[in-house]
Amino acid sequence: MPLIIVTTSPRVAPGLLSERAWEVLRAGRVVTGSAEHPVLPYLEGVPVEVRTDPAGVAAESCEGTLVWLAAQDGDESFLRAVGHAALALAEPPEIELVPGSYDLPGARMLDMVAVMDRLRRECPWDGKQTHESLVPYLLEEAYEVLETIEAGDYPALREELGDLLFQVVFHARVAQERADGFDIDDVAGGIVDKLVRRHPHVFADVEVADADEVNANWEAIKKAERAAKGKSSPLDGVPMGQPALSLVAQLLRRGGDHAEFTPEGSDLGKRLFALVREAQAAGLDPEAELRAVARAYKAHVVSVDGLDTRIEE
Repeated sequence: MPLIIVTTSPRVAPGLLSERAWEVLRAGRVVTGSAEHPVLPYLEGVPVEVRTDPAGVAAESCEGTLVWLAAQDGDESFLRAVGHAALALAEPPEIELVPGSYDLPGARMLDMVAVMDRLRRECPWDGKQTHESLVPYLLEEAYEVLETIEAGDYPALREELGDLLFQVVFHARVAQERADGFDIDDVAGGIVDKLVRRHPHVFADVEVADADEVNANWEAIKKAERAAKGKSSPLDGVPMGQPALSLVAQLLRRGGDHAEFTPEGSDLGKRLFALVREAQAAGLDPEAELRAVARAYKAHVVSVDGLDTRIEE
């Protein structure tokens, strides 16, 4: 006789179960480890018994089909004990796993939101943070993501992206507390709407020939969006507080070359501006190019005997 184990996800509404899960729950003897299981209110008319003895569960499954409704954390230790007890029987039962509900892609974001909410309420440090106080951490995490990409350290990239995601969720949670605020769903909804709107070749019937045409459409749609918001300049929204090299590159990218423009300032400043303009004309990212040279310089310095110790000091 089989022992059927039905699992459920805590990130899916308790009453939403697979057809196979409903079938076995309504047909067999159902046991579970807790009378507080969130699925139980949806099993109207189905007799359910609470069992906490793994050897008893294993033995009972030999007497007829037994359905174990696993706790949403998986019941790993209990089910391992049931398995050991079943193997010790003269005729061990067959064990079948039936997923009652599955996590959809992105389901762990619900866990992230729940953890952030609890941190905000119960942690003294997290509870006192503001958008302004979090800015250094946001920048730091963004740069750490950049560094792992440049180093090709993709295992580390996973962790760094998580740290950056935490900052996004943190800011959304702080904003949620304002009377005129927003929450993480508003943030996600806004970017989803924007991406759908700016990809008519994917979500509508617009046809494009290549990536260049996609980019041209993107810029045209973005220009129309700015005009609708009363922003006439293509430079509206360019953050002037960013590092100077990336600032000039973004200004040139948004505003065009304007070859007639002669920058004012020091000779060094004008030469640097001209180099950024040269990089843009060549299709290069000046920030990435300079960072590559900086990494090479660092590698050279630390490879020279004795210099690595002096640098740390």
